[in-house]
Amino acid sequence: MAGRQSRSARVELTPLAVLVLGLVSERPMHPYEMFQTLVERREDRFAKLRPGSLYHTVDRLHDRKLLLVSEIQREGNRPERTVYAITDDGKAMLRDNIATMLSTPAEEYPALYLALAEAHTLGRGEVVDLLDQRLHAMQIRLEGIDAEVSRAGARDIPEMFMLDAGCRRVALAAQIAWILQLRDRLATGQLMWLDEWHRRANNEHHDDSHHADGAPTPGRAHQHGTRSDR
Repeated sequence: MAGRQSRSARVELTPLAVLVLGLVSERPMHPYEMFQTLVERREDRFAKLRPGSLYHTVDRLHDRKLLLVSEIQREGNRPERTVYAITDDGKAMLRDNIATMLSTPAEEYPALYLALAEAHTLGRGEVVDLLDQRLHAMQIRLEGIDAEVSRAGARDIPEMFMLDAGCRRVALAAQIAWILQLRDRLATGQLMWLDEWHRRANNEHHDDSHHADGAPTPGRAHQHGTRSDR
């Protein structure tokens, strides 16, 4: 068993593979049922859900012996449906990947961070307008999370199935507060922007060049005048 866990721990599952293994750990399912269940549960907040991608993921998990064929359903003239169940290796792989994701911060590359790092290449007013658009969209998303949690509560869905919603809400609310503060600092001119930085750098360069050309400083001018008086 220890060898199996160490072997599975070295392989990182895709988000969709984690979702599939999580589903079949509940009960055996055929791929179409997996897709319908993921859509119903709004699991697209974790990965892009497309039938083709899901079927491909199921095939890969089966090839790696993380899934096995439980049965093949035949109903009248309908196409056969292959029902998959999770293997012991699949359970170990799922557990190890979830444990790693929970315990270890991942190196992520959110587009927002890149955009903020390069925002100075745009004009101050344009950035303010763009941040206003983002804040509006983020507020709608925040309200959507609240509505999602409310619907889950109305359906008596235990909180343990919605822990990600709480984390997403806190993170999103914190981002909204920070971006709103940034937007206001830009709009009021409290935050220096690229054109101002260039002007300051040019002025400092001009002052340095002026002194380097031999222009006397006030102290030197006074000394020179004293010698002439003599």
